[in-house]
Amino acid sequence: MKKIRAILISAVLLTAGMLPGCAGGSESSGGADNSSSEDSVVTSAPAVSGEQAAPTAEDTADAPEKEAATVSLPEITPINTEPDYEWDKVIALTFDDGPNTDTTNEVLDILEKHQVVASFFLIGNNINDESAESVKRAYALGCEINNHSRSHGYMNEMTAEDIKAEYDYVDEKVFELTGEHTKFFRPPYIAVSDEMWENIDVPFISGIGCNDWDEKVMVEKRVQMILKKAADGCIILMHDASGNHMTVEAIDQIIPELKAQGYRFVTVSGLFEEKGITPTSQMIYTNVTQESMWG
Repeated sequence: MKKIRAILISAVLLTAGMLPGCAGGSESSGGADNSSSEDSVVTSAPAVSGEQAAPTAEDTADAPEKEAATVSLPEITPINTEPDYEWDKVIALTFDDGPNTDTTNEVLDILEKHQVVASFFLIGNNINDESAESVKRAYALGCEINNHSRSHGYMNEMTAEDIKAEYDYVDEKVFELTGEHTKFFRPPYIAVSDEMWENIDVPFISGIGCNDWDEKVMVEKRVQMILKKAADGCIILMHDASGNHMTVEAIDQIIPELKAQGYRFVTVSGLFEEKGITPTSQMIYTNVTQESMWG
């Protein structure tokens, strides 16, 4: 799968030419995602989950042709997705609240240094002409770009129309920048509702966290919390909000330690693929192997 992704990115380079948070609605040190079910806000969450249906040939024939995006990405060598070390476990490193021009790029520097990919969940209001270059750089490196809403508000209190607008804004921006639509959604504050399930048709993602949105949580504590919670099939939830340099320092320690423990780093999509699992609706994934809604 990762070899195929590298080939696809190379094809984009040949055909498209040049390859390449937080302000506004972003989280500050005073508020952030709760990364465990115990701290999460849930309203009217259905008790039964159902698998998302794959489109039929008839559906495909009747569907309108999707628009083609013209993207220009920076000339970057994609991260090596075939690690030269022994591994028997997989894990996904993810970042919320970008993009920006400082911390996002510092995180990408660390990913390049250690040759691991990650997934970024973007806040739409943080996407501008300058921060868009960070998004293009991440995508060109082989990272996955996903959706964290436009404004980072409590979407479980919004109308169906507003929920769709929040999701669609980010999805369209990402499509313009990468030529791909967002594949996963992380609800702000991990707060969900029936209206959200019904109006966002991609899987919902949570993850194991370390409260790295809180500047009182120092680097060593962040490292310890993630290493303690890490498990095969797990999603790590961290933040590349502007100015969050302690998380940059933390991942520089976390990545080599998890490698030494036999973990291979993949995107969220790659995590499901490696485990042979099709994500289902009305689930909030912290580990792709979980069977209950909260894992």
